Amino acid sequence: MTLYLHEVHRVVGRCEDAFEAAFRDAGGWMQRLGEGDDARLLWYASQAHGTGPAYRVVTITAIADGSAWERLAWSVQHGDLAEWTRHTDTLRHDVTAKILLPVRWSPLGEMDLAAERALPADHEPTLFMEDTGWPHVPLDDYVDFWERDYYPLLAHQPESSRLLEIQACWVPALGTGRRPEAVLWQRIHSHERLVGLLSTEVPPERRAPGTYMDSALMYRDQWESRLLRTSSWSPRW
Repeated sequence: MTLYLHEVHRVVGRCEDAFEAAFRDAGGWMQRLGEGDDARLLWYASQAHGTGPAYRVVTITAIADGSAWERLAWSVQHGDLAEWTRHTDTLRHDVTAKILLPVRWSPLGEMDLAAERALPADHEPTLFMEDTGWPHVPLDDYVDFWERDYYPLLAHQPESSRLLEIQACWVPALGTGRRPEAVLWQRIHSHERLVGLLSTEVPPERRAPGTYMDSALMYRDQWESRLLRTSSWSPRW
């Protein structure tokens, strides 16, 4: 089963460019992972200034399976990546990490890592909204609600008016992260609709009984949204 390493880095402000180079450039995280088939960097994204704490970077790395994770962890701690890690630690205050597992209906589940790029891409930055929810019902019920109500709601919207598209849905693996918790990784399609979301209150008719906004409160009323912008070289966008 493909595992997903989700890391939130608190980067030293003056070291922002050097930190990015440590993931992008020759000898960095992306290239070193590309020397084998155990893991690939998928996304390198910065939290947009003005939307939360400053100098936060989120990276998501796909790992082939548990054995590959063990080899990668050993390399970071004691092996070929130990010096890279030592250097990178001088560029950030700290990093918080968790291992995520895809839910059964996640668009991004099992991956052929050998087919994933291991060199910098070249594209316009892409905006993502990462929603992390903490339900007050059993976690499976919350994830099932997303599959039954939220995922089709987004998928059936016309392309011209779509705000979000779910790229992945994950839950933390046993012993990592917080429980109950679920994470949605969503690409933003419309900057105009995003501005509307941020600048206006949700109208009463969209919060009325029977709507998604109202039904969702039966499962959770606590969540966090991060507005993230990929770097132009991020392998996926």
